[in-house]
Amino acid sequence: MRTTPVALTAVLVAALTLTACGSDNDSGNDSDDTTKSSTSDKSTACKADQFGIEFGPSNAAPAAGDTGTVPVTLTNRDATCTLKGIPGTDAYAGGTSWAISPDKSAPAPTTTLAKDASATFTITYVRGVAGDAKKAADVDTVKFTLPGDKAVQSYKWPDAEVAVKSANELDMTVGPLVQAGD
Repeated sequence: MRTTPVALTAVLVAALTLTACGSDNDSGNDSDDTTKSSTSDKSTACKADQFGIEFGPSNAAPAAGDTGTVPVTLTNRDATCTLKGIPGTDAYAGGTSWAISPDKSAPAPTTTLAKDASATFTITYVRGVAGDAKKAADVDTVKFTLPGDKAVQSYKWPDAEVAVKSANELDMTVGPLVQAGD
């Protein structure tokens, strides 16, 4: 019968296609020269203590329901190092804390930072209704750790209250680390 060879061919083509594009290996089939040189670089994971960190200034949400952002800029003051991923970030309001969800719509590239180079990530939030504890949290502090580092960085929240999605979740996301200027 002719259906068996056609079906078998389709399965083999699908398997080969998945094998070709499903690798997390950065061997660089579609990489440019910059990426290739950075994968051969002997840099190590970045640690928070080697950075000058600037938290803000924010682009504050003007009214309830509006979106605001707080950029965080990291400037490398030490040897070349690598960042990959999204910082682990929590928001605090008094004795209550929430893990801030990662922005899943943005890819998390590997960023190699030479001395004096910078990377940024952005905390995006929706402003809540002032004075309504069911709809807003009066965030006072944000804490984060860089991927691969355990040192906690703590900053005063610069903006108004944040909208509450549920008892366990604020309407806030944190984006990936990207090279500044890109």
